[in-house]
Amino acid sequence: MIQKPSIFACSTGSGRAGIAVIRISGPHARAAVERLAFPLPKERVAAYREIRTCDRSEVLDRGLVIWFAGPRSATGDDVAEFHVHGSQTVVEALLRELSDIEGLQPAGPGDFSRRAFENGILDLVEIEGLADLLQAETASQRRLAMRQFMGEASAVYQGWRQRLVSALAYLEASIDFTDEEGVAEAAVERARPLLEALTKELSIALEASRQASAIRRGMRIVIGGAPNVGKSSLLNSLVGRSAAIVSPIAGTTRDVVEAPLVIDGVRVSLADTAGVRSAISDDIEREGVQRSRTEMAAADLLVWVTSPDVANGEQPARQPDLWVCNKSDLLAPGSIHMRNDSVFMVSTKTHEGMASLKERLSHLVRDRLSLQPNAVMVRLRHTVAVEESIRLLNDALQKDLTQLELMAEDVRKAASSLASVTGRVGVEELLGQIFSEFCIGK
Repeated sequence: MIQKPSIFACSTGSGRAGIAVIRISGPHARAAVERLAFPLPKERVAAYREIRTCDRSEVLDRGLVIWFAGPRSATGDDVAEFHVHGSQTVVEALLRELSDIEGLQPAGPGDFSRRAFENGILDLVEIEGLADLLQAETASQRRLAMRQFMGEASAVYQGWRQRLVSALAYLEASIDFTDEEGVAEAAVERARPLLEALTKELSIALEASRQASAIRRGMRIVIGGAPNVGKSSLLNSLVGRSAAIVSPIAGTTRDVVEAPLVIDGVRVSLADTAGVRSAISDDIEREGVQRSRTEMAAADLLVWVTSPDVANGEQPARQPDLWVCNKSDLLAPGSIHMRNDSVFMVSTKTHEGMASLKERLSHLVRDRLSLQPNAVMVRLRHTVAVEESIRLLNDALQKDLTQLELMAEDVRKAASSLASVTGRVGVEELLGQIFSEFCIGK
């Protein structure tokens, strides 16, 4: 039997730090510890050791050494960790010594997590949750990633699959007794309610997944309107800095200007767009207007801006989520604009109304991204698998007693599609893509 190589890497960030963690996973981890930091510590107990070169001629550092015997480790293999000082020279020296030990090789991106998957420590949904956790920028992203990483989503998928297996058992049993009167009918009567209930549940979960997906990637809020209504000023006021150029010349913004923002723990991308108007002066503005329309159509939230000094000739191509009238400082008290409760009156010049506008945006974001208990689909491959399962189950429910074999095959394929989400079947081609998202050392 060919023994797989052991891998090693620095699992902490590069540069100066108080502590750096060098991790080794594989059958040669024990030999590496005994060679560099003899003797081997007790399992799962941190031991203070002198860490020396392979020839024992020089002390590289003093630090903690921890030994985890497989399969009770993060990867399922034997794992060792060296907790040393975070000096770059110390880390480089230790990595150099490890590379000289036979059977050890540097780890690539995601190699440790891949071994955890191959050894059954984590499934694919948990692996993806870990990747999202490492990249989380907001509290909402962290909470969503933790639900995936801790196995909550996997448990839901496994529960769905088990219910399909139960329904499939009834159908396959009926196929074996098609000649006996009433047996097939009774089996289908038991299976059909299970399939109908699960199809409905999957459809509800699919809708909730759109909210989860928006949290993971970040919500996109697009500011649209006619030229010179103050869209760029509004963006600058919301993000608290001069992200977009502001001038009194109509059509200053020709391209999409984006700025990041965090609203109630949700990562938001705020986009200022070129002013939309019919009288286009040149090809560059025409392209800018086309990009504006594209951005507004794809926006999670559309903020449409008007102002009292600009004629409202253009109307939004879709229903805005928020209407804003800028330059309220130009309006006389009691103006008809002031009496329109559906429009937020603001002035980016005096900051009047901006606090209320930000509060309204916060409410809209919370309403759109309120997570439901079954929001377990956060990636495109999850939703594709569930959509395929729903399609197959709907096909199964259309079949009658003369098509029991076909009905059972639809249910079998639906169960297989759900199983592919957690990595039980048919995911080999996905592994390279998934693990490439990880940093080296994880």
